[in-house]
Amino acid sequence: MINGHGDDLYLYEQKITANFSSNAFYGADLHGLKQHLSEHMEVIASYPEPEPYTLEALMAQKYGLQKEEVCVTNGATEAIYLVAQAFAGCRSGIVMPTFSEYADACCMHQHRVTSLYSLQALPNNLEMLWLCNPNNPTGKVFDKAELTALISKHSDICFVIDQSYEDFTLKPLLSASEAAEFPNVILLHSLTKRFSIPGLRLGYVTASSALLQRIRMKRMPWSVNALAIEAGKYLLNKTDNVLNIEEYLLETDRLATLLQKTGCFDVWPTDTHYLLAKLRIGKASALKDYLAKEHGMLIRNASNFEGLDDSFIRIAAQTPEQNNALVSAIDCYLTKN
Repeated sequence: MINGHGDDLYLYEQKITANFSSNAFYGADLHGLKQHLSEHMEVIASYPEPEPYTLEALMAQKYGLQKEEVCVTNGATEAIYLVAQAFAGCRSGIVMPTFSEYADACCMHQHRVTSLYSLQALPNNLEMLWLCNPNNPTGKVFDKAELTALISKHSDICFVIDQSYEDFTLKPLLSASEAAEFPNVILLHSLTKRFSIPGLRLGYVTASSALLQRIRMKRMPWSVNALAIEAGKYLLNKTDNVLNIEEYLLETDRLATLLQKTGCFDVWPTDTHYLLAKLRIGKASALKDYLAKEHGMLIRNASNFEGLDDSFIRIAAQTPEQNNALVSAIDCYLTKN
């Protein structure tokens, strides 16, 4: 695991009041979940199910799958490492720049990794392809029709598609039921981002029963704790925490425009609620430290994504007031530098 992931509040003594570095939904209302968990604390006195069968069955019912086509994990990150372990030694391609854990997991399990920057021409000997959709950090969504055609064309390649940010885009994506019909597609999902519960670690994998059987063989017993399972049961039926994605994306576009107008950034087009930007002058690390120490704001230094340099930052849109304050703070930084 590399140093420098988002949400690294622990590195700063100053109080962070606006966190632009985390891609979890800033507006998630956790009061109901907290109350529910407080009423079910007795679950911590017993072992959870060795595998979270009950939650998997509920998810399968919700998404129109067989229970054998759902595998609940200790966050999407456990899913990444389980997949890499289940297919140890594969020739893997990873579409860059992207989340570093794909490469880390592959290296841990002796994959021979090739970095790819396009899906136009895949290497002939590829056995597994990893991509994030929407992609982190660029916010790009791969065209569904083109991706589906690629999956069908390359039936000898297993496509591992991380859809952890699937709730934050209006672009069409593969559904869990669509993906399960392919013998060569593994979808990764996260409840962390939508409901802002990174501390609980709750994700899941959907795929054909044959692929998931291979992955389950590598899963440790009791990897998903009892409180996370209880939270999952609650959140599956939650209707009082509506995410207005249209409004959220409009605010993201407004923030992108404001950043571009500072004259300090080149801002990448995004299909989701976070954006990648390149500083025209200076280093991302200096801007990040200034914003944290002087304004209590945290952004993501994106320089440690493969293919990016020390001028890149990633920002997840927050409230309009916080976004305005961020741009004002950046203006102050530019004035001083």
